[in-house]
Amino acid sequence: MSDAVPITIATRESRLALWQAEHVKALLEARGHAVTLLGMTTRGDQILDRTLSKVGGKGLFVKELETALEEGRADIAVHSLKDVPMELPEGFELACVMAREDPRDAWVSPGCATLAELPAGAVIGTSSLRRTVLLRALLQKMQRTDVRIEPLRGNLDTRLRKLDEGQYAGIVLAAAGLKRLRLEARIRHIFATDEMLPAAGQGALGIETRTGRPDLAAALAPLADHDTGLTVAAERAVSRAMGGSCSMPLAAHATLDGRRLQLRAAWGEPEGAPTLVSAAGEAEVDTLAAAAALGERVAAELRAGGAH
Repeated sequence: MSDAVPITIATRESRLALWQAEHVKALLEARGHAVTLLGMTTRGDQILDRTLSKVGGKGLFVKELETALEEGRADIAVHSLKDVPMELPEGFELACVMAREDPRDAWVSPGCATLAELPAGAVIGTSSLRRTVLLRALLQKMQRTDVRIEPLRGNLDTRLRKLDEGQYAGIVLAAAGLKRLRLEARIRHIFATDEMLPAAGQGALGIETRTGRPDLAAALAPLADHDTGLTVAAERAVSRAMGGSCSMPLAAHATLDGRRLQLRAAWGEPEGAPTLVSAAGEAEVDTLAAAAALGERVAAELRAGGAH
């Protein structure tokens, strides 16, 4: 293959991150590229005693990987797209968005098949402000004021271990990560999107590069998924318009039917009354700019409804 290039992938060293990097490595190698991995530990992996919203957000998972790209120790970084800040630093770009896995949230519990089966005074674990506000709204509908939602940090295996140790009655995780690691058997219930709206980009993988690398752009182009690119462009535009933080109590999820893009978003206060501000919109789209414009309109509707 005359246009093959050597590629080093910067990756976190959690089992899920390594699966993602190995997945991209295999796809690139199948196209003739020579690929190696550079495993790294990020600040997000090291700080486990505080919620992400209090220590800098999910961008803590990508900063060290970006440094490796900047210093030339790596060529690309593979991220769970929901962890990627809405605004990348100057000199970096999201070069590829891959086909999406299941974007929904999963309920994992050793003893309760659903939220309705939680015992009195049960504790649910999550570190996500989005999941917190959506869970509070669901529990309010069930009149379960006795159930507590407590922080849960760590990689996927660490979270499952804490659950198995009895620290929580149940936890909420991304279905995509469990499926990628062949842990579907741990899932007791997958929340429909009208029960728990996913995060922007959830279930999709994004590949980050330095700008000005046409060789990498050409190598990554076959890995990109057009439909996923449009849906996540709309979702990320909502978050960008609302302030750009990955740690905001904000949900945004889009679906594409032909050229018709439908987008829903929800926002809630982590403290106070467990009420949600919701917004939705749809449009015919065929470009990333058109998808982003829909996201901006839905974000404006959220703000008009009281979100901030």
